[in-house]
Amino acid sequence: QVQLVESGGGLVQAGGSLRLSCAASGRFLSINRMGWFRQGPGKQRELVAVIFSDGSTNYADSVKGRFTVSRDNAKNTVYLQMNSLKPEDTADYYCNTFFTSMFNTNLEIWGQGTLVTVSS
Repeated sequence: QVQLVESGGGLVQAGGSLRLSCAASGRFLSINRMGWFRQGPGKQRELVAVIFSDGSTNYADSVKGRFTVSRDNAKNTVYLQMNSLKPEDTADYYCNTFFTSMFNTNLEIWGQGTLVTVSS
């Protein structure tokens, strides 16, 4: 069974920085995409940033230039470096991955979420 374990959330003042980590564990053939989504109070879950197996990335317009997604393939870990944080970045951040299972099927799983709170 593949699982995602997130860490790094917390409380930070506006303008500050946080780094989120998400490690995938279990057995799988490959990880195709890893990334982060978030859900703020009273809002729908939205994409923040994703990184594909070829290293290409995709960011939400609202975080471009402030957030950086990266991955360590050897550790099956994805990171989200968040700089210049704003109160509107306050949300539960969820790690997400598409992977190819040992049965050669493509599956998607989510982490449990980590709370990021940005105070003004």
